[in-house]
Amino acid sequence: MSPAAPIARRFAQLDVFADRPQRGNPLAVVLDAQGLTEEEMQRVARWTNLSETTFLLPPISTEADYRVRIFTPSGELPFAGHPTLGTARAWLEAGGIPAGERIVQECAAGLITVRRDGGRLAFAAPALLRSGPLDEADVDQLASALGVTRSSVLGHAWVDNGPGWRVLELESADQVLSLSPDLAGMTDAKLGVVGRHGSAGAAAGPADGTAGPLYEVRAFTLGGVEDPVTGSLNAGIAQWLLERGGMPTRWTVSQGTVLGRVGRIDVQVDADATIWIGGATVLTVEGSILV
Repeated sequence: MSPAAPIARRFAQLDVFADRPQRGNPLAVVLDAQGLTEEEMQRVARWTNLSETTFLLPPISTEADYRVRIFTPSGELPFAGHPTLGTARAWLEAGGIPAGERIVQECAAGLITVRRDGGRLAFAAPALLRSGPLDEADVDQLASALGVTRSSVLGHAWVDNGPGWRVLELESADQVLSLSPDLAGMTDAKLGVVGRHGSAGAAAGPADGTAGPLYEVRAFTLGGVEDPVTGSLNAGIAQWLLERGGMPTRWTVSQGTVLGRVGRIDVQVDADATIWIGGATVLTVEGSILV
């Protein structure tokens, strides 16, 4: 039997955590993915060759507005940050109307709430699946791979909300930006690195980052590939920093600087301790894809 003829499905690409095209983290979205097999979704994700491609489906939960599956070129993720915001934006642009005041996304990690703040979107940080300090042997190994001394590592932790993130805090944002890591052998971990900006950084201020970012973040995935701007990692880092204490209720993070991006992540903590991770989203491509 010959294979079924491919079907044209609505398709979009977006730039997430940036207010201008080609300055944030790109995301591909197949807007009407109903009927696609897991194998077909994985094939599309390998073809787009972006860090993530998402597939919009009817919700299973009666509380959700839509369901999404999130694929990297090598496998499926239960949750990821920039795909959450980008998919919500694509769904809204395609005519989606939330049942309530906020958007409720269903994914493998459960229900994720997304709120609108003017033209921006923000998701409620999900609970960490794993937290606590890293093993000292891992810290030594990661510091060596980053090319820094162990004494330069101010803090370390698991901040895993699905993708498996670990984080090291270095002495400054400048040190984070100057890293030339040798992470080719990193085959079983995702590593975030964070450093605080000096007096130019704003402990609090406008969400658009005009007061300056408080922290600089870099994210490395399998084989040492650097991710431009990472919502899930920044959600985990925010939870870790707040648990340590001494943080404001609102700050901005910059990421992607060394890759020529202008990623800005807004972090806001509500009175009920909900942590919101947000930023700008830009629709850059609209059309259809044959699958």
